[in-house]
Amino acid sequence: MKLLTDKHAPKKPSEITGQGDNLALLHAFVSTYGRQKKKAAMLFGPSGTGKTSAAYAVGRQLNLEIVEVNASDFRNAEGINTILGGAMKQQSLFSRGKLILVDEIDGLAGHQDRGGVQALVKLVEKSAFPVILTATNPYDHKLSTLRSKSMMLEFKRIEANSLLLILKKICAQENIPCEEHALATLARRAGGDARAAINNLQVVSLIAGGVTKESVEEFADRDRTESIITALQKIFKTGSVEIALSAFNTIEEDVDERFLWLDENLPKEYTKAEDLARAYDALSKADVFSRRIRRWQHYRFLVYVNALLSGGVAVAKDGKNPHFVEYKPTGRILKLWWANQKSLRKKAIAKKLALATHTSQRSALQGTLPYFTILFNKSKEMQPQLAEEFGLEEEEVEWLQKNASVCH
Repeated sequence: MKLLTDKHAPKKPSEITGQGDNLALLHAFVSTYGRQKKKAAMLFGPSGTGKTSAAYAVGRQLNLEIVEVNASDFRNAEGINTILGGAMKQQSLFSRGKLILVDEIDGLAGHQDRGGVQALVKLVEKSAFPVILTATNPYDHKLSTLRSKSMMLEFKRIEANSLLLILKKICAQENIPCEEHALATLARRAGGDARAAINNLQVVSLIAGGVTKESVEEFADRDRTESIITALQKIFKTGSVEIALSAFNTIEEDVDERFLWLDENLPKEYTKAEDLARAYDALSKADVFSRRIRRWQHYRFLVYVNALLSGGVAVAKDGKNPHFVEYKPTGRILKLWWANQKSLRKKAIAKKLALATHTSQRSALQGTLPYFTILFNKSKEMQPQLAEEFGLEEEEVEWLQKNASVCH
């Protein structure tokens, strides 16, 4: 299933909402690049505000070949020079102009300093083609030189009314049954993030078959408090360490629940064995620190747990999965609860047998209970009498009846 955010991505500048002035400035920068003093345009702002879409829309409008790379894929200066160096010098295969798009450059700043940022600065200074950079937070000190070389364009959060129009258009084109006030609620709760609004629309419509007041309320009122679903999307779909590290900042789920959500949904998102292995390695390290917290009360380790669960899992992948993945809560909690309930009944019976036979509960559990279970099921006529004699509850009688074969 294709992501609605990809399927309905803006194709031209007029389809991008709420960024009119930025689009005009970006168009002028790219179309007159040879006369520009600044060597790059840096589009910055929250996720889902149209930064990458703006670069593509302007590039298409000017009939340019677009070369996109994600900064988080660079590991060092050599990698940047290898990937970008040739692209910034070579003519387009189709004899058109070329536009270089470097996405999520704050992800590059998040890596250990191996000369990556300075290598990018040098390439930007010498580039024969316009360069567009995108960032969520461009104010990392490592990016200061790059900022000085760039025309800065801030993409602000999109107004709820504009998001509502986007959602209504998608519902009409996808034949999704919807109530306008329910769409308005989705738009308002997205907090100016078009990607979040569209992703939430897709999730709600898939689960409920349409967008109604009831289905939206079930999706939980966040008021920009990130749900666990949105947190997972940030971790699984970004290559930026900084974005991933903020994923769990405002969710209510505790650390144990985050483990379970990640464990359940990782195999759906990370389809490459190498990515999955690295991600589970991060989870295992987080689990080690979590156990140290419980054992020694060293709560300072919680910083490492959160970093590994978010940033560690995010950078484990070589590239994001372009397909829509429906995240689901783990069924393990229910299974554990059910197993625990059965264990509690078993222990309760053993305790009553221990009292009657003057033995320890452990001895009754390991030695007496298996034989008592066989005896109990030998004669149905004797069951009421045995139940009364040992004070067995109805649920405990049912457990003995169901577990006759297990104890042979």
